[in-house]
Amino acid sequence: MEIFDKDNKACNIDPEKEVEIIKYGIAEKLAKAFLRSKITPLLVIATLFIGIMSVIFTPKEEEPQIVVPMVDIFVPYPGAKAKDVEKKVVEPLSKLMWEIPGVEYVYSTAMNDVGMVTVRFKVGEDEEKSITKLKTKIDYNMDRMPHGVMPPIIKKMSIDDVPQVAITFYSKEMDGSKLREIATEVEQRVKEIDDISETKVIGGYKRLIRIEPDLTRLKSYNLDLFRLYGALSMSNMALNAGEITNIYKNVYISAGGFFSSVDEVSNIVVSVFGGKPVYLKDVATVKDDAEIPDHYHIIGFNDKISSDKLQAVTLSISKRKGSDSVVVADKILEKIQYLKGYIIPSNVEVKITRNYGETAYEKVKTLMEHLIGAIVAVIIVMTITMGWRAGLVVFVALPVTFALTLFVYYMFDYTLNRVTLFALIFVTGLVVDDAIIIVENMERHFRIARTNLLERAIRAVGEVGNPTILATITVIVAIYPMAFVRGLMGPYMKPMPIGASLAMIFSLLVALIITPWLAYKLLAGHTKVEDEVDEEEYVRSSKLYKIYKNVLTPLFDKLSYRLLFTFVMLGLFFGAFLFIPTKKVVMKMLPFDNKNELQIIIDMPEGTPLEKTTMVANEIGNYLSTVKEVENYQIYSGIAAPYNFNGLVRHYFLRKGSNVADIQVNFVDKSKRKLQSHDLAKILREPVQKIGDKYGANIKLAEIPPGPPVLSTLVAEVYGPTEQDRIEVARMIKEVFTKTDGVVDIDWFVEDDMEEYDFSINREKAALSGISTEMVSKTVYMALAGMKVGGLHNSDNRESVDITIRLPQNQRNKLDLIKDLNIVSMTGRVVPLGELVNIKKKIKDKALYGKNNLPVVYVVADVAGKEESPVYAMLKMKDEIDRLTYKGEKIKQYWTGMPEKTDKVSMKWDGEWQVTYEVFRDLGLAFAAVIIIMYFVLVGWFKSFVTPIIMLIPIPLSLLGIIPGHFIFGEFFTATSMIGFIALAGIMVRNAVLLIDFIEASLEKGKDIRDAVIEAGAIRTRPVVLTTIAVITGALFMLPDPIFAGLGVSLITGAVVSTILTLVIIPMTYYFYYRFRL
Repeated sequence: MEIFDKDNKACNIDPEKEVEIIKYGIAEKLAKAFLRSKITPLLVIATLFIGIMSVIFTPKEEEPQIVVPMVDIFVPYPGAKAKDVEKKVVEPLSKLMWEIPGVEYVYSTAMNDVGMVTVRFKVGEDEEKSITKLKTKIDYNMDRMPHGVMPPIIKKMSIDDVPQVAITFYSKEMDGSKLREIATEVEQRVKEIDDISETKVIGGYKRLIRIEPDLTRLKSYNLDLFRLYGALSMSNMALNAGEITNIYKNVYISAGGFFSSVDEVSNIVVSVFGGKPVYLKDVATVKDDAEIPDHYHIIGFNDKISSDKLQAVTLSISKRKGSDSVVVADKILEKIQYLKGYIIPSNVEVKITRNYGETAYEKVKTLMEHLIGAIVAVIIVMTITMGWRAGLVVFVALPVTFALTLFVYYMFDYTLNRVTLFALIFVTGLVVDDAIIIVENMERHFRIARTNLLERAIRAVGEVGNPTILATITVIVAIYPMAFVRGLMGPYMKPMPIGASLAMIFSLLVALIITPWLAYKLLAGHTKVEDEVDEEEYVRSSKLYKIYKNVLTPLFDKLSYRLLFTFVMLGLFFGAFLFIPTKKVVMKMLPFDNKNELQIIIDMPEGTPLEKTTMVANEIGNYLSTVKEVENYQIYSGIAAPYNFNGLVRHYFLRKGSNVADIQVNFVDKSKRKLQSHDLAKILREPVQKIGDKYGANIKLAEIPPGPPVLSTLVAEVYGPTEQDRIEVARMIKEVFTKTDGVVDIDWFVEDDMEEYDFSINREKAALSGISTEMVSKTVYMALAGMKVGGLHNSDNRESVDITIRLPQNQRNKLDLIKDLNIVSMTGRVVPLGELVNIKKKIKDKALYGKNNLPVVYVVADVAGKEESPVYAMLKMKDEIDRLTYKGEKIKQYWTGMPEKTDKVSMKWDGEWQVTYEVFRDLGLAFAAVIIIMYFVLVGWFKSFVTPIIMLIPIPLSLLGIIPGHFIFGEFFTATSMIGFIALAGIMVRNAVLLIDFIEASLEKGKDIRDAVIEAGAIRTRPVVLTTIAVITGALFMLPDPIFAGLGVSLITGAVVSTILTLVIIPMTYYFYYRFRL
């Protein structure tokens, strides 16, 4: 057989050696095919090009895409009390929704006049199909809705609805109504941008035509509010009345007309009295004004920037699904810049108070820098340890591998976000391992002058090719099962195992195709060749062989050494676990990330006037102005702030009313401050809550969670047979929360008692007076809440201009004046309202909640302090709650599942705990699956039931490094730490494969077991150590990130310990297994 060496000179290989080469299989065939191929360098160039293009065109965002179909169903039931809404609307609707396949949770809220049912489907359910199933179910059962219930309003929610950009307008010279007009005009221009989804103007006041009746003058003309409403509403209408057709053409007819000016409204005839027309202006004051404030929106700054506290209006903007957050945000800012001085006057200031495009860009940029840094660091380490030529091989292999992975990201509609990019950083030290093994073995063969260069290269690849394939498979097997984590955490974690597995597959292909070609070009002929020496003699003369022999020989020969080694390992192993119960290492699902924002939630007692709520918010704002890390803040009093993903899940966007306020706090950029956002939240909590306590306000600090949002960090769901039972038990549990150290921001979903005057109509007296119930109800509604009678039709305003009837402020706040309202009967008789109604003072019905068809009361809280995991707080409170009794019975606690019955009071722990439980449960199952699949793969490869067990023995011992490592680095043991532990299983088995495969190959050649074991260790220690150094080097770049630091710690400390143990335990165990087997 004729082949060619590096200088293209023909050389001969005898048939026996040819057979020896061929037996290596696919690895050898790939190497032989591409070693001399002209297409190999083209493949390198092509993959690098598509990788660069993929980075450019793949959408970028901060968070991974999450497909969790979630729908809010609002069902208006005017006039109904909360209990009626619950029994007649919410409960039947919830049961119908529960019947839909794929539904995971059904939450419900019953309030006066309206019911809300939130349906959350399982993660990964098709969004369009889920919405279709839900709408079909509702439409099919509409005939079962009680009379008086209005058609349901269905609103789909998704993470794409979260506003990406918030633009706040403020001015020293303009009021809220003018600012809103400007913001509304800007909104229309922004909608011209591609990939813009929902937009919303928050704050300011719409233009409103207010009709304020004069009750005395109405009475003098024998009019009342109901007749005034009828006259106005019937005068403000128009219809396309049809057409007149003749032989020549059709002529269209319109009849009626709309109000187009305030003068038209003022001069409308509302009645005839004494034969003369009565105009609206005769009986009411018509004002062209802004709506009466039912909210306030204020922007404030750090005192070092400005002491102004100004009225503001904010425009929030969302992007379309799948679009690039960075690109969309940049286009919005360009548009705003263009509109300045054109639509936006020079005396109006513009502040970008949210820019998730910028944060996404910064996150992607930072992670790309970390990725490049990790690649460069690995290359430098390889260059130092193996020489610059070998380092150059790695320099090419890594980018090619990642280029292919990024291309797959692009093809399968993944985005570049913190998880997909961390997947690449995570495997930086792993994907280089295949190349290291190939290069190191080729270099070793080139040092032994026995055959020609090309044969050496092929033999080197073939020798380690099969174990490298198996080793890569074991790492993929260890990583990929984590993609099956369920629940909301699944989409956060899935890109990591998928991205890492793809990278490992491509790294193997690169190692077998491109690495041999490049290593042959760079190393063959440039490696120092030792003097003619036998390969075995070359190995035995190495320092590694001597060290390895000195370590293993005492363990082979002396029982006392083996026992001592075994007991030390067991002692250290069990000792490592003591870090957890002693809380030296604290377990938590995920630590908080370092964000530039924080939301303060203010809940005043129900019934608190808007002005008092705003006063409290302003006082908190004044304090925030003194905090140097705060750049600016926006107060939203009576309305909801632009929501984030956390607010979407918690339904903060529904917050409305005189007793609620949100403060959106923007910190100085994290690059310009020392404290992380979570530390700032802990510092702010006490002063802010002291302010709230002065006014009886409940204050919560809502940080952006690092993972999937939940209702609250700590949630106790209280179930029971009656509403009173649930409230009383919830009150007891809330008291336990209050007494527990580290439990903060405590609240419950029970409204404060609010007084209500019930105007109960005497139907008999009303009928005898010729007055209907509708006339009475609408009269009271018009007087107090105001009633819309139509709108002004002109082209001057972007927003509709409503026309409303409502009593003046000084008249509608006095009960006696309301009782004296006159109602004119159909016979013309004037009857005071007080004669037709019985007024009773009572407590207003409270909102009623449900979950999965069971009535519930929520008690919520957060945790702060040293032990920030809710599990520790729950364990503290468990015994205290066990001691509680209600009506002579203990309160049963459920930890992972809901109670099936509510005949007795009980509670279930939920919130972050539920996600933590599900994640660690699924990761545990994934780890079990990893061990089983690995065992099957290894049994199939080595054709032995015992050998794979030997390879798996050191896996749990990696905890010797991982758990103490978290203590040393001061990190929480998190879900990402668990990922590191599982990934290390693959790394350890890979190293074991390289050792045992070589041992068995030596045994097949007739070597003694002792010599085979020591030689395998001596030869394989270098590539094993090099791959470990690569893993550690890549993991170092994870440590700065708060979320993935646990993963980095697990890989660094676990890799060090597992490598040492693998190099000792695997050979020693195999040695004695082989001896006793014989």
